[in-house]
Amino acid sequence: MTSSKLPMLAARIERFPIAGLFTISRGAKTEAVTVVAEVSRGDLTGRGECVPYARYGETPEATLRALQAMQEAIRGGLDRRALQAAMGPGAARNALDCALIDLEAKEAGLRAWNLLDRPVPGERTTAYTISLGTPEAMAEATAKAAHRSLLKIKLGGEGDPERIAAVRKAAPESELIVDANEAWTLANLEQNLAACADVGVTLVEQPLPAGQDEALARIRRPLAVCADESVHDRTSLAPLRERYDAVNIKLDKTGGLTEALAMADAAQALEFEIMVGCMVATSLSMAPAMLVTPQARFVDLDGPLLLARDRDHGLRYDESLVYPPEASLWG
Repeated sequence: MTSSKLPMLAARIERFPIAGLFTISRGAKTEAVTVVAEVSRGDLTGRGECVPYARYGETPEATLRALQAMQEAIRGGLDRRALQAAMGPGAARNALDCALIDLEAKEAGLRAWNLLDRPVPGERTTAYTISLGTPEAMAEATAKAAHRSLLKIKLGGEGDPERIAAVRKAAPESELIVDANEAWTLANLEQNLAACADVGVTLVEQPLPAGQDEALARIRRPLAVCADESVHDRTSLAPLRERYDAVNIKLDKTGGLTEALAMADAAQALEFEIMVGCMVATSLSMAPAMLVTPQARFVDLDGPLLLARDRDHGLRYDESLVYPPEASLWG
């Protein structure tokens, strides 16, 4: 039975060291900075985690303030449905949306997928990320991960044909997907796509900057191209249909699981392939995203594998297999 006590919202910034260095075209970092929202009613607490992203003008401090500004609305009974209009898409809404779903599931005595009437997620193979570096450094890192069936390779523009060739030589059996993080240009786009196709890369993610990707509709794409920074929620899907073959759904972009699931349905209707992705974060960020995996061709939920330590009751990873969350973590 649901307690009659008013719900209370608390939020905080947490930091988790990364194992080594995580490098993409925009730079490197040594820790994951997350913001956690907790909504409590009586003895039950729902949790959600987000990763504010500077690329979208977000900071941990501003995200924390945005969550704290919702305390009165939560005490007034704001639920996850009303939340969609009360906050815009982004990291802050993601943390709160997932916390509200977690609490609602606990109060109903249901798992989150049953509560939301979604398919039960099973174990899935997640990509494992190889950071950007020199061809030699990337080949060395790839060789250590070559037993994994799916690798995600971070590229950065100049010199990418040499990088991807070195990676393929180090992992001849792995399926490769590539993430350029907007680093390619019109001048090297077709050369880099061809280099990826030549070594059997399955998919290239966000080769050109968002808003400057019109050329993708004009060229012959020799392999599937996936939108990431160019796509955020349902409203951004239709204009991209001629440019992209797939979309990367991340809860920090959509503003939570509620919109992510609706976006997955809309993307399928438009015949996009779906990737479910993540930022570098703990299992608390990955757990809600597992509900999108039944619709996903590609699963990229390796964030906790890149950390020096995960939080307690984290997701179970068996090499590259990731399993649905236990209720003690989320949902």
